[in-house]
Amino acid sequence: MDPAHRGRIATSLIFLMFGAALGVWTARIPAVKATLGLSDGRLSIALLAFAAGCITGMALIGRLTDRFGSSRVLVPAALLEGALLIPPALAGGLVTLGVALFVFGAVHGTLNIAMNANAAEVERAHGRPIMASFHALYSIGGFLGAITGSLFAHAGLSVATTLISVGLVAVALAALASRWVLPSSPAAVHLTDSDDRGAAGRRSLLVLFGVVVLCTLVGEGAAADWSAVYLRDDLGTSEGFAAYGYAAFAIMMTAGRLVGDRVAGRFGSVTLIRASGLIAAAGLGLGLLIGHPLAGVAGFGLLGLGVSCVAPQFFSAAAGVDPSRAGQALSTVVSIGYVGFLLGPIAIGAAATAVGLPTALWIPVALAFFVTLSAGSIRVARRPDALSGERPAGAA
Repeated sequence: MDPAHRGRIATSLIFLMFGAALGVWTARIPAVKATLGLSDGRLSIALLAFAAGCITGMALIGRLTDRFGSSRVLVPAALLEGALLIPPALAGGLVTLGVALFVFGAVHGTLNIAMNANAAEVERAHGRPIMASFHALYSIGGFLGAITGSLFAHAGLSVATTLISVGLVAVALAALASRWVLPSSPAAVHLTDSDDRGAAGRRSLLVLFGVVVLCTLVGEGAAADWSAVYLRDDLGTSEGFAAYGYAAFAIMMTAGRLVGDRVAGRFGSVTLIRASGLIAAAGLGLGLLIGHPLAGVAGFGLLGLGVSCVAPQFFSAAAGVDPSRAGQALSTVVSIGYVGFLLGPIAIGAAATAVGLPTALWIPVALAFFVTLSAGSIRVARRPDALSGERPAGAA
């Protein structure tokens, strides 16, 4: 097996592990809250520490990834991801839980950048779109992690038993993957911004990419936090039926990522992004207009299908703007995008207080239209001359 195929298997395993670690932790949050006797407000402080750690890791790791090569950051971060899943289970109070989650979040954010940078290198080695397949495995990993956490909970096993067991498996999986990770070399040349005429253009483009990803993650956060509330409280369904909204979103997102690479390879990234934004906007919009429970579930499902391939395509494009600075590029895009996942549901909640949740849910609809309008920016990323101000050879 050639190095590119071994590298794809290794990076796929790490994406799977990355999703599973987060999924199992999320599934056991209620048990952690009960064990430590935390109120909702005190728990939110601990969860904010995890988010702060993620943003810190994502913001700072780009230059290290570029300096040492993505694989040299990816392997230790993947090993630590599993190991650091354990301390939150052993925390004795809010302070120790907050510290443990901040450190876990910092490594989680670091791994996010490193594995996407390495995935972009593997994609270039293959010479065809494969980024969405990695993110599909992340989604599958999250589902498997959540199911595993739920099974441990139903069996009456403690949080410590759950996270120690899964953490050790994650370390073993990362160690296995590390043997096949596609080696990467540090960039041979690092130009300073003053020497690089295209630096300002690249920064602007990457900020736009980050804003587009932010728009999709607002939709993802809305589905996670508000779909069940909308179906139960506004459409009058049972609590059990209300859970189908996010289930449909998650299933369709995974399905979209499984086929996204083939669609991008056949029709191109720009067409895929335009169609994705339209599917997300039209799907959720029609669901809200019809106002029936089944339409609501279908609307969230189409939202999941629509946003499924947007982030992978923009991550791939960001890493290709300047391969020697792929880590820094991804730090910019992922950090901005992650703000949408954190603050989007809060913004929708604030809007719902003022105008009602059905109206507030038109926010992700509008943002999906913006994604469609921004699709052409990926084409700019494929043209270095457009960023540097230089004309390609033979241009008139």
